[in-house]
Amino acid sequence: MLLAVSISSILVIALIGYESGKTALRRSIFNQLTSLREAKIQELQDLSQRTDRQIHVLSINPTLIQAAQAFKGSYNELTKASIPPQWNIAISQYYEKEFIPKLAENSQGEPNAATYQPSTPQDRYLQYQYTIKSSDFEEKVLIDNPQDGSTFSKVHQQFHPFLREYVETYELEDLFIIDPETGNVVYTTYKGTDFATNLKTGPFSESVLAKAFRKVVEEGEDQFVAFVDFEPYRPSHNDPAAIQATPVFKDGKMIAVLALQASSVELNNIMTSRARWKEVGLGDSGETYVVGPDYFMRSDSRFLTEEPEKYFAALETQGVPKSEIERIRELESTILNQEVKTEAVEAALQGQRGTRIVDDYRGIPVLSAYGPLEGDHNWVLLAEIDESEAFAPIQAFQRRVLITTVLIVLVVTLAALLLSHLFVRPIRLLNQGFDRFSKGNTDVKVEIDSKDEFHELAQSFNQMVQVLQKKTQQLQETSQENEELLLSILPGPVAQRIKKGEDKIADSFPNVTVLFADLLGFSDFAETVSADETVALLNELVSAFDEAADRHGVEKVKTIGSGYMAVSGLSVPRLDHTKRVVDFATEMVQIVQRFNQTRQTQLQARIGVNSGPVVAGIVGRSKFIYDLWGDTVNIAHHMQTEGQGDSIQVTASIHDQLKDFYEFRHVNETSLGKKEGLETWLIKV
Repeated sequence: MLLAVSISSILVIALIGYESGKTALRRSIFNQLTSLREAKIQELQDLSQRTDRQIHVLSINPTLIQAAQAFKGSYNELTKASIPPQWNIAISQYYEKEFIPKLAENSQGEPNAATYQPSTPQDRYLQYQYTIKSSDFEEKVLIDNPQDGSTFSKVHQQFHPFLREYVETYELEDLFIIDPETGNVVYTTYKGTDFATNLKTGPFSESVLAKAFRKVVEEGEDQFVAFVDFEPYRPSHNDPAAIQATPVFKDGKMIAVLALQASSVELNNIMTSRARWKEVGLGDSGETYVVGPDYFMRSDSRFLTEEPEKYFAALETQGVPKSEIERIRELESTILNQEVKTEAVEAALQGQRGTRIVDDYRGIPVLSAYGPLEGDHNWVLLAEIDESEAFAPIQAFQRRVLITTVLIVLVVTLAALLLSHLFVRPIRLLNQGFDRFSKGNTDVKVEIDSKDEFHELAQSFNQMVQVLQKKTQQLQETSQENEELLLSILPGPVAQRIKKGEDKIADSFPNVTVLFADLLGFSDFAETVSADETVALLNELVSAFDEAADRHGVEKVKTIGSGYMAVSGLSVPRLDHTKRVVDFATEMVQIVQRFNQTRQTQLQARIGVNSGPVVAGIVGRSKFIYDLWGDTVNIAHHMQTEGQGDSIQVTASIHDQLKDFYEFRHVNETSLGKKEGLETWLIKV
């Protein structure tokens, strides 16, 4: 009777513990999902800001401005172009046999080829030369000059390589230059059927590209960036497309509209963590995804990527039409194809942030953390994991607790009838020791005074705890040393990526400020003193430079001999990175001057500074270094080598940004390789 009562009591306690544990686990998982949701929202907002900066920087690039003018002028020269009959035949055949069949596969109804064919002479001329001659998509983008002898093709040969490289570098779907007055698309990189069409009156006047174009023209303000959300885009055979657009100004007048067709690759990489769901804590069924105001996804489903057949079966169970399922299967994407109309999405679209358990788009209960994105996108983001997986540990724990509890009660009850109090006490002590040790107490020690097997077991337990304590301490010390060494070699964010297992790290940064400095007279000075004294003095100077760099928010890249390279705006984006570097350069000169006074030396700091885009990454494997490349780096180094002692030589871009803060003196123009006419300025310290 007493045994039955004991078992019943323990079962009740286990059930209470299960419910309490389930509540605590649910709270913990919701906290994790909320943290992940906020992190992904921040990543998307950073991506939006970065792409806005990229398109604006391109719009003010002198080469882009020159290209826009040249394309418009040469496009208009073809107004009276003669179109041979065989060209018209080729154009008609292309639209009827190439474009329309592919468009029809992704469209409702039967599209008419005549609706989309170019109508004006210049449109037919250009589409024939660039779009029709080669039907291979990848070949079209490689055509610099079709050798037709036109002014347009000469202009195209001059500027197309630059624009093509930009599109490939930033993994864009396409780049467009549009005449703001006429609406003519005078340039595209990939030369699809949207090339040489009119966005005001042409077949794509209601497309996502035309909407972005109209937003820019109506706004008419410099630095304005329009974003038009994903829509089916007929020139891309009705695949989803999103457009960013901004005006191109010259002398205060809008001369063109620059538009970029964004790729969904980077968006998907953020949402899927590059298919590393488990590594970010989403287990086997968790995912993060974005939904638009029309309730359709703007990123791809994890389940389509990992288990497509199981995913399609779930959609069939939900009653999704077969035509929609086949479209997802054919396009291998849920963007604009998967509708998500859950309670979590409804709440997020109303501007709410929160967590709840809902049935997701597969009809499966999930723990969901939801919230809206700020900005023009009007999207919402959800971080979810299947309820069955989330509560699997507590359910397994419940089963183990119930089974183990019954067994322990039976064993203890039988043992209590057979053994004395002295036999039970050592077991209790050992049990307490194991319990404390299992909770992370590595200082636990079990003392048993008897001379039997329990005493030996206690000694073995104590020895095991000591060995594990020592190994744990050694492991922590080794890990600490490795982390400190890695952080001393690499910037903090890069070191974290190395720790997470990335073996190829290379990033593009659209605008940073680079500094090169050298100590004039150091080589002559080193010949007059011992090697130890040379290294000690150089280390004193470099340490002072490093401390100054930290104060100014500047990152040291490397030192080579008496040379010193630093950058700002790289690992930590900073709006004032240019001023930070120049302030740091000024302090470097002052550090060297103070050093001369205390050490009776005659060293001079010669410094060069430049700003612009760079590429940064890890070079090497067993012995690696984090380094920078690009014209910005080369020009900064050139500014240093051509500079003067105790002065800072900078490029025109630095002068233009900081002319209100420093006193500059113009220096004669210099040249670097094929770059001639580089204006240089001196900041005298």
